Amino acid sequence: MTPNAQTSPATTRRALLRASAATAAGGVLVTGASPVGAVTRTPVARPTRPTTPAAALAALFAGNRRWRTFHQRHPHEASSVRHSLVSGQSPFALILGCIDSRVPPELVFDQGLGDLMTVRSAGEVLDEAVLGSIAYGVLELGIPLVLVLGHQSCGAVAAAVHAEETGEHLPAHIQYVADQIGPAIVHSQHGDARVDATVSAQVARVRSRLAAEADLAAKVAAGQLQIVGARYELDTQLVHRIS
Repeated sequence: MTPNAQTSPATTRRALLRASAATAAGGVLVTGASPVGAVTRTPVARPTRPTTPAAALAALFAGNRRWRTFHQRHPHEASSVRHSLVSGQSPFALILGCIDSRVPPELVFDQGLGDLMTVRSAGEVLDEAVLGSIAYGVLELGIPLVLVLGHQSCGAVAAAVHAEETGEHLPAHIQYVADQIGPAIVHSQHGDARVDATVSAQVARVRSRLAAEADLAAKVAAGQLQIVGARYELDTQLVHRIS
């Protein structure tokens, strides 16, 4: 182009179209670059995951520390991570928790996309669907840690205790949940203390039942899996283990 030449409208339109197409494709327009549509994506490495039960447990408790001290990182939410997870998942822990809206595992443990497999039922009650979901995570995805997470002021546990004490029959399928929690009720305690003690007893009971599952027990015996009981305190946001 000579110094006095002017850019034609057609040339301007083509330049704008090329710039728009490159932006939509997530590419960068560079002089001499490949034609539009030939933008190549750099392979994205997935976040490093803990691969042992001990490392997985340490990662969860480190995340909970960030959560309760208001230093959350909200990790693994970037566009690159979302793209990398399209082809598969490799969560490092499975959380069996309650349905309570105040105890979302990804927030409580400050984890992100692809980090946790979560299974939730009222009072951590086990049924075939829950057991099948846990088995899938452990046997098919190789998850090294299952954490059974109860919590302070659990409504499902309180309902089970109330139903037993009063003889009241709970509506619809809620009675099933209460019946499943019933064997964990701590009769040596009374009032609110009974509910609180039963929260921990239910976690311990569910953990023991999972540990008795043959396929899971084999993984535990081989050192490939750990099944841990824990509870979340609503007032302090602390997660601590239950022996």
